[in-house]
Amino acid sequence: MIDLIDGIKETLKENIDDKTRENAQRFFKEQVKVYAVKTAVCTKIADQFWPDVKILQKIEIFKLCEVLLASDYCEEVYIVSSWLPRISNQFESDDWFIFKGWIEKYINNWAKCDSFCNHTLGDFLMKYPEFIIRLKEWTFSDNRWIKRAASVSLIIPARKGYFLNDIFAICDRLLVDPDDMVQKGYGWLLKATSEMNQKEVFNYVLQNKKKMPRTVLRYAIEKMPEEMRKEAMKR
Repeated sequence: MIDLIDGIKETLKENIDDKTRENAQRFFKEQVKVYAVKTAVCTKIADQFWPDVKILQKIEIFKLCEVLLASDYCEEVYIVSSWLPRISNQFESDDWFIFKGWIEKYINNWAKCDSFCNHTLGDFLMKYPEFIIRLKEWTFSDNRWIKRAASVSLIIPARKGYFLNDIFAICDRLLVDPDDMVQKGYGWLLKATSEMNQKEVFNYVLQNKKKMPRTVLRYAIEKMPEEMRKEAMKR
């Protein structure tokens, strides 16, 4: 496993991009640790090493993923986030607690949160929807990334039309949260939900727009027709 990890790190270093380095920090309020490798290149690197990873037992893949997550480099999180959905058929219910622990320990910016949660947690929740009740509990967390994860973990299922009532319940709990990272997370969730449930999201926005932060409102209605957007934006 050490050779595999060293190979990944060396390949990342070989793909450092000067323009990415210049622009990396401007997308974040907090300091981020990056190699400065383009996201698309990270996916190619994940693909490159996948043949060596997929032959491992699940427990070994999880160990490898945790080593990469613990490095704090964004790009290593992106690689983990590319690998885990490929073994979603092996996910077990107890993996929920592993994933939650990883978010609490290793996720410290929006890019890591979204990359990790969109597919890994999204796939898990499609397989084990009974855990959505635990996802809802995350809305009460003091950890902003756990709170954001409560929303962004449902982005992919939302685009497919799943979990509508649960999505609105999560948004209700986050409705007036002052954290902009949380607001943008559940605003994005509403936008994704509108792809299959436009009318329902539009009505939700109208019912809640007096309390809903304008950032959330703008995200939620982004894909709606102009007339609906105008109506939603009326004060």
